[in-house]
Amino acid sequence: MSLEKDIQQEVFRNSYQKAAVNIIFSANWLNEQMKTYLQEDEVTPQQYNILRILRGSKKPLSTLQIRARMLDRMSDTSRIVDRLIKKGWVQKNICRADKRLVDVLITEEGLALLEKLDQNNHLIDATLANLNAQEIDQLNVLLDKIREKRS
Repeated sequence: MSLEKDIQQEVFRNSYQKAAVNIIFSANWLNEQMKTYLQEDEVTPQQYNILRILRGSKKPLSTLQIRARMLDRMSDTSRIVDRLIKKGWVQKNICRADKRLVDVLITEEGLALLEKLDQNNHLIDATLANLNAQEIDQLNVLLDKIREKRS
């Protein structure tokens, strides 16, 4: 389906505007797809992102370090971490190097949840199944290029 049909807008100011709107619309669509994969386990995309970051880190991280690695940097990382603590998926410990900070680490329950969610990776991949490997590679190059810093 075309963007014009999806958002019922036939005219764009130019192709740059259409591309920007298409990226935003597609990102929101992918986010909604992700939510459907996570809703059974009552996990939000931001919570999933934090759990994924902590699993990949292999060491405790501060909330500031987590925020720097998040896909959605506008999130209230501390609030999301507190919700993950209530669910038993992460824990906080006093930082040994600086007693004013806390370290956040993933629990065994959090790792088990991610293992379960990993079994749905094929569903996530399927959202882009209409693209071949070469198109996926090109898409990644183009999206990276969009975010390149301009001097």
